[in-house]
Amino acid sequence: MNKSIRLLSLAAAVLAILSSVGCSKLRARDQLNKGVTAYKNAKFEEAIDHFQQSVALDPTLINAKMYLATAFAQQYIPGADTPDNNKMAEQAIEQYQHVLEMNPARDQKVNAAKGIAYLYLNMKKFDDAKKYYRMAADIDPNDPEPYYSVGVIDWTACYQPRMEERAKLGMKPDENLNPKNKDQKKVCSELKEKNGPLIQEGIDSLNTAIKLRPDYDDAMAYLNLMYRERADVECDDLAARQEDLKTADHWVDETLSTKKAKAEKQPGTQGITLDQPK
Repeated sequence: MNKSIRLLSLAAAVLAILSSVGCSKLRARDQLNKGVTAYKNAKFEEAIDHFQQSVALDPTLINAKMYLATAFAQQYIPGADTPDNNKMAEQAIEQYQHVLEMNPARDQKVNAAKGIAYLYLNMKKFDDAKKYYRMAADIDPNDPEPYYSVGVIDWTACYQPRMEERAKLGMKPDENLNPKNKDQKKVCSELKEKNGPLIQEGIDSLNTAIKLRPDYDDAMAYLNLMYRERADVECDDLAARQEDLKTADHWVDETLSTKKAKAEKQPGTQGITLDQPK
């Protein structure tokens, strides 16, 4: 008799626990739905509160963590280097990383990796950004966007220091580094050694992006810029410089023709006029 009572008590306790867990999961989904509604109405702080409650009620609910990360990211202001703003980005990154650790579906994993990469990019943490863009590319090799993003990062990392060094030399924007000038030759050699691997990686990444998306005009525009980066540090090889500039001009033409073709496909378009980028 006592044994039967103990078994009934144990069964009741298990049912109570299961009922409690089930109730928490239902409440978590309710908070998730309320958060989605607030998010769609651009009430991001309210959405964050609902998503946080959802995660607390059911830590296994991947969608809640994904939405929470996205809501934090939405509150982040690119370029505003303040403690509160950076904290918002860090909270978004933390939630995206939790998603990656939970063995999510492929699309969720790709979006989480891209989300982290985008935040690091805007925080100017270029190496971290490239790490997560590469992760996204490994998960979905047919997605051209991570390759494009790596190319943009590489160009940014090359362009800024090159322009700073040119400014120190008092050079004009359209003036080439001259190997006959001792100071300019030294700077050119240093930039070529430092930027060379990044330039090649950027060219390769952008070419991959265009291969995956043949009408990727943004990637074409950056490929033009990347070849100009390489041309400027070809100080001792005039033929190589001219070839790089010729290739850059080719990608300017490709960019313009692709943009024009896209515009002509739009309903009601009468044609466009584009200025050629330098």
